[in-house]
Amino acid sequence: MERHIMAPLSKTAAAELRSGDYVYITGTLYTARDAAHARMHQSLAKGNGLPFNIEGNLIYYMGPSPAREGRVIGSAGPTTASRMDKYTPQLLDLGLGGMIGKGKRSQAVIDAIVRNQSVYFAAVGGAGALLSKAIKSAEVVAYDDLGTEAIRKLWVEDFPAIVVIDSLGNDLYAKVSRG
Repeated sequence: MERHIMAPLSKTAAAELRSGDYVYITGTLYTARDAAHARMHQSLAKGNGLPFNIEGNLIYYMGPSPAREGRVIGSAGPTTASRMDKYTPQLLDLGLGGMIGKGKRSQAVIDAIVRNQSVYFAAVGGAGALLSKAIKSAEVVAYDDLGTEAIRKLWVEDFPAIVVIDSLGNDLYAKVSRG
């Protein structure tokens, strides 16, 4: 099924999505990769907050290339999600609405997705130049010293993704591998 959804993602909207659905996301996404996740984890361990309101928001596992002249952002393809698995359950428990990346997730992440009625989306790897066309604005909001791994706030319109793991724990990758 094809759906148009808004980000941040409400629990109601997340509950309506099913593994295998094609979605077009409009709204705010935040980018964060390995280094940014480690910093957020350290901040939380020290009793400090996160650099953005996580409630219902989506994190896109992406570090862009430099923008060409006249463009908002450079190539913006997804990175491998499993590298963030050790941090993800905590972020989901704090209210993260979902993630966008590529590749499989650990059982701990799947359990946290179900527990928190969240969603894991995949964006097409290798299509970073095409995906960047859906990004209408981008600004660094935290950890500027991390360069491409800084946390960015993006405004996207009709950003294409596929629901891989839905709020019930149905996993498209597991379904496909079973045949």
